[in-house]
Amino acid sequence: MNKMRKLISGLLACLLLAGCGAAAEPAQTAAPTTAEVTEATVPVTTAAETEPEEETIRVLPDGVYTVDFVTDSSMFRANEACDGKGTLTVSGGIQTLHVSLRSTNIVNLYVGTAEDAQKPGAVLLEHTVDTVTYSDGLSEEVFGFDVPVASVGQEFDLALIGTKGVWYDHRVSVQNPVPQEGTYTCEVVLSGGSGRASVTSPAKLVSDGKTLTATIEWSSPNYEYMIVDGTQYDPIQTEGNSTFEIPVTLDTELAVSASTVAMSQPHLVDYTLYFDSTTLTAK
Repeated sequence: MNKMRKLISGLLACLLLAGCGAAAEPAQTAAPTTAEVTEATVPVTTAAETEPEEETIRVLPDGVYTVDFVTDSSMFRANEACDGKGTLTVSGGIQTLHVSLRSTNIVNLYVGTAEDAQKPGAVLLEHTVDTVTYSDGLSEEVFGFDVPVASVGQEFDLALIGTKGVWYDHRVSVQNPVPQEGTYTCEVVLSGGSGRASVTSPAKLVSDGKTLTATIEWSSPNYEYMIVDGTQYDPIQTEGNSTFEIPVTLDTELAVSASTVAMSQPHLVDYTLYFDSTTLTAK
């Protein structure tokens, strides 16, 4: 009996030792998946590291243009007698805007920030004295400025100081150039539709000094009318390719529609016209 008890005790001890040995064996580590490796090793490009696209510098052909003077403040505007506009003179590729302001309260401008305007050596723009005439016939003297413009259509910093001696930051731009009264040509790009239609480029432009009218000649005689800004325009030709006279704006994606009868039924097709101001040529 004693021998039997010793034998059973020995067997139990061996089983316990085997169990402890199995528990002490180190666990296997799972290999990382492809997704985990990719996430850990591929660098992430942040928005701050992405280089911004360079804007195209737009310099107009030599001439005189009426332009919109666009600002970020209702207190810093072209005089109401000028309808928000100024005069851009381009000579030898140098663009200068003359703008008459609302009063005599702004005494200097600076092309740059208010901080830079106060540094030694900063070149301030001096004011001119302009006479404006309002719609009721009354006239008034206000301050005006000649401002260098590096690129039409692009915002730039233009700081100002008033009679209280405090500099303020502003952002401005010169847009919607209209050349002096006359006849011009201008490159035009058509997009939209099926891609099969085209228009003659350069197109003829006529300026009255305030607005522009373009002659649009299509590559087909099948257009019966065009719609621009909600107004319908009928063709001006009696034979040959469809031709229209429509109001346009330079350097803007101009949305137009044209009705074509080339298919079994008339279809109104949407297009975009883009007139590049840098290609203007006087006729």
